Amino acid sequence: MHGGNSERKVWIAVLVGAAVIALASARPHAGGWNDGSRLATVESLVDRHTLAIDDSMFVKVASVETSPYESAILRDPRRPPSMLGTFDKLWIDGHWYSDKSPVPALLMALLYQLLQWATGLTASLHPQAFCYLMTVLSSGAAYVAAVAGIDHIATRLRLPLRLRLAVTASFALGTLALVYTRYVNNHVLLLGVTVALLACHLHLVEACLVEARRPRFGLLVALGSLAGFAYTIDLGVGPPLWLGSVLLAAWRTRSWKALALILLASLPWLAAHHAVNYATGGTFKPANAVPEYLAWPHSPFRTNLTGQWNHASVGGFASYALQLLIGKKGFLGHNLPLLLALPAGIYLLRRRSPYWPEVLYCLGAGGGVWLVYAAGSSNYAGACCSIRWFVPLVGLGYFVLILFLRAAPGAAADFGILSAGGIVLMLSAWPEGPWRLTVVPAHWPVLGLTLVAWGCYRWRVGRVRRGAVRDRDSVPMARAA
Repeated sequence: MHGGNSERKVWIAVLVGAAVIALASARPHAGGWNDGSRLATVESLVDRHTLAIDDSMFVKVASVETSPYESAILRDPRRPPSMLGTFDKLWIDGHWYSDKSPVPALLMALLYQLLQWATGLTASLHPQAFCYLMTVLSSGAAYVAAVAGIDHIATRLRLPLRLRLAVTASFALGTLALVYTRYVNNHVLLLGVTVALLACHLHLVEACLVEARRPRFGLLVALGSLAGFAYTIDLGVGPPLWLGSVLLAAWRTRSWKALALILLASLPWLAAHHAVNYATGGTFKPANAVPEYLAWPHSPFRTNLTGQWNHASVGGFASYALQLLIGKKGFLGHNLPLLLALPAGIYLLRRRSPYWPEVLYCLGAGGGVWLVYAAGSSNYAGACCSIRWFVPLVGLGYFVLILFLRAAPGAAADFGILSAGGIVLMLSAWPEGPWRLTVVPAHWPVLGLTLVAWGCYRWRVGRVRRGAVRDRDSVPMARAA
C-alpha cells in the first residue's frame, strides 16, 4: 500500500510539473504562418461557421504580438506589402483555406466554442487570451499527455524510480517536445497521440503475452481510435503509424474480431478527414498537395511543394535524407538521447526481446516516415527548429530507449550524458520557440561537447573492460607458473 501511495505521488508530481511547463511555455500570439493558419480555421469555424479563412484576423494581420520569426518575415524586402498574414493557405474557388489538416482544427474549434459559451471569449475581441488558451489546450495538453505517457510506460516496464524519473525528465526537457509547446502545432499534438498509442500497445502485450487473456474491449477501441486520430493529424506521419499499429495489434492478438474492432474504431476518424478534405478541395489526397491551390500570386510554395519526388538524382536524395538526421537542422542532433535509439533497437532485436515486435514497429514506422519526407520534400521542413515533421518520432525513440535501459541498465550513464546535453540545447532553443529562421545558437557547441564527453566515457569504460580481461587471463597463467 505504501508503494502504491509513493507511485501515485510521483505520478501527480510528473503531471503537475508538465502542466507548469506547458502553462509557462504557451505564448499569447501567433508565432508564424504555421500556427496562424491553424488558428484562422478555428476562429472562422466558430465565429463565422465556415472553413474559409478569408475574414480571419490571422489572414489580415500577421500576429497580435509580433514574434522574432514574424519580425524577420515582415522585414523581408521580398514580402508583398499587401500580405501581412499567414502564407500557409490555399486558394480554392475564390476563397482562402488553411493548408493544415482539418480534423485537429475541428476539435480545437469545439474547445473554442465551449470557452465562448462559458466565458464570452471571442478571438477578435480577446486575441491574446484566444491564442494563449488555444495553445495551452492543444499543444500544452498534448505535451502533458506525452510526458505522463512516457512516465507511465517506464513505470509499467518497471524501471527503477530514479531511472524512470531521469527518462521522464530527459523526454520533457531534453527533446523537441519542450520547444514545440510554445505555439499551436500538429507536431507536438501527434507526439502526444503517439505516446498514448504506444502505451496502448504495451497494455496489449501485457494482456496477450503476460496475462494470456483476451484484451479488453475498451483497450482495442482506444487503440483503434488513437491510430485513426494519428492518421488525420499529419498525412506524412499518421498513415505509417496507423498501418503499423493495425499490423502490430493483429500480430499480438491473432484475432480477426479484435482486428475488426480496431479498424472500426479508427474508421470514423479516417472518414471525417477525407470527407472534410473532399468537401473543401474536391480531392481525397491532401488539398495542400494540389499545385493549383498553391499557385496564387506571390505564393512561396509554387516551386516548393511537399508530397512529390523533389530530387534531381538518387545521390541528391541520399544526401538530403542524411542531412535530415545529422545536418545543421538534423533531427538526431536536436534530440541527443535518440543517438542511442538505433543501437538500442538493434541490441533488442538481436537479443530477441519479448517486445521485439514493438521495437520493430518503432524502427519501421520511424524509418518509413523519414523516407517519406526525404523523398517528398526539399526544404528541411521550412523555418522551424530542426525537422518539425519528425517531432512525433521522439515518442517512438523513447519507447525503444526505455526497453533498452530495462534490458541493459549499465547504459544509464550513456543515456545520462546525452540527456544532459539535450537539456542544455533545448533550454537554449526554448525562448524563441519552434518557428525560427536560424539554427539554434548553442547547437554546434553543445553537440560537440556532448559527443566528446560521451566518447571519453566510452573510451574509459572500454579501457576498464580491457584491463579486467587482461587480469582475468593472467590468473590461469600465474597458477600454471
